[in-house]
Amino acid sequence: MRQQIHVILHKQQEFQLALDDATPMTREEARDWLDGQFVALDCEPLRASGKVLSADKVLRVAEAADPAMYVDPVWSHHFAQAVSVMLGKPSIRIDVPAMAVTY
Repeated sequence: MRQQIHVILHKQQEFQLALDDATPMTREEARDWLDGQFVALDCEPLRASGKVLSADKVLRVAEAADPAMYVDPVWSHHFAQAVSVMLGKPSIRIDVPAMAVTY
């Protein structure tokens, strides 16, 4: 099944990341990759409680990532795989200005 990740950074900057990979990340690999990016990009939790839901983590990593990272085939592929596995939907829209993740 073809999976699509659509990232909107602002009105003039959007990225379409498609996956048709036969060997997706495992859930543990996806969680580890997102956790690593969350820390490396110095992301902050969205909630005052400090609890970070998977969708919140995806949104914060998408927000903190430099636009050049989305053009990097290795980083963007890992991001798309991790998002797809963690959120478990074939089509995901990450709208950074609206701070929303929709399916």
